[in-house]
Amino acid sequence: QVQLVESGGGLVQAGGSLRLSCAASGSIFSFNAMGWYRQAPGKQRDFVARISRGGTYYADSVKGRFTISRDNAKNTMYLQMAGLKSEDTAVYYCYAANGRNYWGQGTQVTVSS
Repeated sequence: QVQLVESGGGLVQAGGSLRLSCAASGSIFSFNAMGWYRQAPGKQRDFVARISRGGTYYADSVKGRFTISRDNAKNTMYLQMAGLKSEDTAVYYCYAANGRNYWGQGTQVTVSS
């Protein structure tokens, strides 16, 4: 069973940047899709970005500011976030899918205005 561990979260000022990482305990080569969701306090978990063999997909709210990528050799996926806004504050979760879904424990991103 693959385990996913997110890192790179923290406190950043509005307009700043962060890069989140999602490291897998095993090979990510077989995963059809990997991506990120986020959950703000009191809200549902929302889609942020996905990377698959079909390409990359983004929520409208982050399009043009966030970039998702993966490095199969390092078994790691990334989310480069730029132009951060206070509304980006949330716990960010990574996931991977290969017929079943795996989730990380989340990393907190706080954007101060």
